[in-house]
Amino acid sequence: MRPGESRTAARLLPFGSSIFGEMSRLAAERSAINLSQGFPDFDGPPGILEAAHRAMREGHNQYARSQGHPLLVEAIARKVKRRYGIEYDGLKEVIVFSGATEGIASAILGILDPGDEVILIEPFYDSYPACVAMAGGSVRCLTLRFPDFEIDLAALEALMGPRTRLLILNTPHNPTGKVYTRAELEGIAALCRKHDVLVLSDEVYEHIVYAPAEHVPIASIPGMRERTLTLSSTGKTFSLTGWKIGWGTGPEPLVRAAQAAHQFVTFATSTPFQVAMARALDEYDGEFLDDLRRENTERRDFLAGVLEKAGLRVALPRGTYFILADFGAVFEGDDVAFARSLVETRGVAAIPPSGFYSAAKEEGRRLIRFAFSKRMETLRAAGERLLARP
Repeated sequence: MRPGESRTAARLLPFGSSIFGEMSRLAAERSAINLSQGFPDFDGPPGILEAAHRAMREGHNQYARSQGHPLLVEAIARKVKRRYGIEYDGLKEVIVFSGATEGIASAILGILDPGDEVILIEPFYDSYPACVAMAGGSVRCLTLRFPDFEIDLAALEALMGPRTRLLILNTPHNPTGKVYTRAELEGIAALCRKHDVLVLSDEVYEHIVYAPAEHVPIASIPGMRERTLTLSSTGKTFSLTGWKIGWGTGPEPLVRAAQAAHQFVTFATSTPFQVAMARALDEYDGEFLDDLRRENTERRDFLAGVLEKAGLRVALPRGTYFILADFGAVFEGDDVAFARSLVETRGVAAIPPSGFYSAAKEEGRRLIRFAFSKRMETLRAAGERLLARP
């Protein structure tokens, strides 16, 4: 091996390093307020933290069942039935991952064969195409366009061919904040049934939805339960992203496919955190989730107002804790240059989203993404910096 020669697999070279790590590093170097990476700057409920401590004290400290601790998979099945009316067998149709991101990787590795095609809806979470590449698949992209992000069903169907194996859906959608309507999901479902396409539905922001939008799992659409593996996570809902407790629900064949990879990726997820989250899913529901929506609505509306005052054109999100905005009226360069300029001149870090596009990168080059999953004092401080005179 020659000095400086890359040993990274060729299929992963196009993806480089994650923009999230790069922007967080730049924010730390410049002491900037970090509104780039999507994690809270506050802890989750003390009762859940205590449940983890109690689980450790009670001896839940060895490997859990690979597919998920029985307490947690049964709690997940109860939660999905309670909220959406979809019944799953906790021990056969639920699987626990080390975060939804591991779930994405394990599901894709377990479902795809080399040469299979996967449809992505861009802008996409950046792990999707990388995981498809690791599985030897290929990507076809449908673009959602600022500011309405409407889905073109005819264009979607045009992407479906004899090699199309999987559609990856994300609702509520990161980074646009789009929440797919029931009518849109019914249209997508009809095409997937017609062309025999499976769905991997990333729904980690299922509880961060703003009125009048409503989260509808695509698995609840007639004919879709048997062809959908739904992913979700406790990290976003309970502000405990570092615990990395995610899960999948779906028909037994799809769960088995994901488990076939999961058993060799992480084997099992942190046992005491699984036990704590089983209790959280049962105990933190109606009032807690109402408060979560109310608090995030306040954060969303505040930051949107700041960005509009700063001259950006905002697409107000209906879900998630991200805002996409068009900066074309205040800056002439592309999104990467604007993100660096914000850190250097305003002391605020955001994410340039062009890396979340493949077919239409020009769409992302005029946009910037901010995360508002922060304390109000953090957002106010960021607002002061963004609105300060140059």
